[in-house]
Amino acid sequence: MKRVLVTGGAGFIGTHLCRRLLREGCHVICLDNLFTGSEHNIAFFRNNPNFEFVLHDIVTPYEAEDIDEIYNLACPASPVHYQYDAIKTIKTAVMGVINMLDLAVKNRAKILQASTSEVYGDPTIHPQYESYWGNVNPIGIRSCYDEGKRCGETLCMDYHRQNGVRIKIIRIFNTYGPYMLPNDGRVVSNFIVQALQGEPLTIYGTGEQTRSFQYVDDLIEGMIRMMDTDDDFIGPVNLGNPGEFTILELAHKVIQMTGSKSEIVFKPLPHDDPKQRKPDISLAQQVLGWKPQIPLDKGLRQVIKYFKERC
Repeated sequence: MKRVLVTGGAGFIGTHLCRRLLREGCHVICLDNLFTGSEHNIAFFRNNPNFEFVLHDIVTPYEAEDIDEIYNLACPASPVHYQYDAIKTIKTAVMGVINMLDLAVKNRAKILQASTSEVYGDPTIHPQYESYWGNVNPIGIRSCYDEGKRCGETLCMDYHRQNGVRIKIIRIFNTYGPYMLPNDGRVVSNFIVQALQGEPLTIYGTGEQTRSFQYVDDLIEGMIRMMDTDDDFIGPVNLGNPGEFTILELAHKVIQMTGSKSEIVFKPLPHDDPKQRKPDISLAQQVLGWKPQIPLDKGLRQVIKYFKERC
């Protein structure tokens, strides 16, 4: 039986990944410090003999044996959370990655690093493809996350070159789905919770900035396929939905789908907020045979239903 370590396994994406790996017959070790994750998310798995939960922060080294694969998802991913303690965020993105790479060395394990579209910063090319080096402000309020993730990719490559670690690097674009936190500051959850509560939907800037929204099940499929590729393919690979929407379009769609009477209010655009974000997924299509299957309307219905039960 394959033994798989998932850091950040009690978080939004990690919960879905743990479920998928258990379904595929893996023994799953879920490592989480519960900063943005929740034991409630993984309560369904706790009685599964193939599931272990370990309360641990990857900034501190973690020792384990007989690990076959590591999915490193541990790091707050929304501005609200990663700016709350910027130093902690960059420690997680750098020291935490070093600790997981050291664990991979000791176990001769394969490791998938969950990087992000934020490595492209406020891009000057559109759409973004993997060879683009990005346009990131190294001293801005988002830098703890953006530059932390860029450094994480560097560390993976250096461990691969110097120590022969089998690495996989993915760059995750905006992802949404059940188990998102209602207060995590991401636009999809923000809009849905505001609409369901009859509050004004808050748009920062004019709303003409664009994003591409990927349903979490599509992302998990891409992650599994990436981990299963031959060792000589390391990425990075964009995983995202190339369907592009303005923030204003998303707001109107959420209001219509929830039947809300909420108004839309506009506030100043945060510093360094990207104006456009859309992945080129040619590489994922070519190597992984992957592309998103779930359109925005279908995915939003699932998330609206999820939050209706909790708001």
